Amino acid sequence: MINQDFDLPIILLVDDEPDLLTGLQRSFAKRLPDAKVLTASGGQEALAILKQQDIALVLMDIMMGDTNGLEMLSTINKIDPDLTVIMMTGYGTIELAVDAIRRGAWDFVTKPLELDLLTRTITKGLERSRLLNENKNLRSRIHPVRAVPDFIGESPSMQQLYKTIQTSADSEYTVLIRGASGTGKEICARAIHSLSKRARKPFVMVNCPAIPEHLLESELFGYRKGAFTGADRDHGGLFFQADGGTICLDEIGDIPVSVQIKLLRVLQEQEIKPLGADTSIKIDVRIIASTNADLENKIKEGKFREDLFYRLEVLTLRMPSLQEIAEDVTLLANHFLNNVQKELGINGKCFSPEALETLHSHNWPGNIRELQNAVRRAVLFCKDTVIDVKHLMIDTPVSSAAPVLAQSEDAPITPYKDAKDSCLDTFTRQYIHTLLTKSKGNISQAARLSHLTRAALQKIMRRYEIDGSKFR
Repeated sequence: MINQDFDLPIILLVDDEPDLLTGLQRSFAKRLPDAKVLTASGGQEALAILKQQDIALVLMDIMMGDTNGLEMLSTINKIDPDLTVIMMTGYGTIELAVDAIRRGAWDFVTKPLELDLLTRTITKGLERSRLLNENKNLRSRIHPVRAVPDFIGESPSMQQLYKTIQTSADSEYTVLIRGASGTGKEICARAIHSLSKRARKPFVMVNCPAIPEHLLESELFGYRKGAFTGADRDHGGLFFQADGGTICLDEIGDIPVSVQIKLLRVLQEQEIKPLGADTSIKIDVRIIASTNADLENKIKEGKFREDLFYRLEVLTLRMPSLQEIAEDVTLLANHFLNNVQKELGINGKCFSPEALETLHSHNWPGNIRELQNAVRRAVLFCKDTVIDVKHLMIDTPVSSAAPVLAQSEDAPITPYKDAKDSCLDTFTRQYIHTLLTKSKGNISQAARLSHLTRAALQKIMRRYEIDGSKFR
């Protein structure tokens, strides 16, 4: 959380070595006299401080006994993506450092710590936090209409979506986000949270299909010690973690009816009952649900409760497909191009007119995520400045996937695994698209044609986020 008063910014030190915390606190008292320093010996203590104090900068170790610093970093980013976090590692490996930066760390330092370098790094980090805070305050004064974070697009459909998101953020009502895979439902949920009065409280994202059915209830609502074999301690659950903030239940159409009943009680009573508990616990959580499923059809099939559906759809947002916002394709493609170049540490690449035309003419069944992946592949395999049609690898026959390996004599060879994975991904996606087109989205028929089991085919479709209903 960015401190509102930078006359005395607060630095939070997180490490499981008491002597290191004491030594750094004493050193910073002399080296950074205009900052206040707090300490935490582990993840839970640090989270408690973050929820109570406006922290300007966090200096945290990657390895801390029972606490994984990288996982802790991900949790901090959910609470406040703008918080300046510097990671410490005693291992000095590039892999850990890169992973920390990818997860949202601003910088990293290696142990043993060099105090002069560490002081300079923290000073720059505090300056970053100050500038971010000033920019936020300036934008709020100059442009009181709030922008929707992480969204790109100027089409009429996107402008209408922005208005709906802002209106939803102003309320406390439950929100149901509907749309095909790859349209940005998670980004929409995060935007609603970040624009709401709960923005400084936790945001918990739950990928419901990723949690085994027999574990979903205990993960959502928690359990008490001894509730079942292996429950050797109390576990608060995801709803408890989101208390005061927002929880997003992604692909809610896939949760079992038994859990739907308990979720309905949460919506009605604002309370949860952990497994093995005698009494319920009151919570203050805003629920956002998202799905690409036909919930109305699931209700007819008895797979989704009608009363839960009407509890969820107090406010409904529909995410437009990329075909519906085709005029934004160039804007999105160039945005992704800039992001990928930053990730790879390069610059200067651009799309040819023919490549942009191809991007516009493609039907994008995978929507914005498919476009983003196409741009990533193009940047990776284009060794020239101009990205041409051949680099996009879309709408090409399966047999033509191999030529992406052909490179000029002076160009570096793509690592075998990367090249193989890229070709395999292209082949699998094109094969499944052709298969579903021929079967008109009938999964059982597609499984018979491909000599795959229905479960195996559905697993592949989930992995590549291919929506069978698009082919019906």
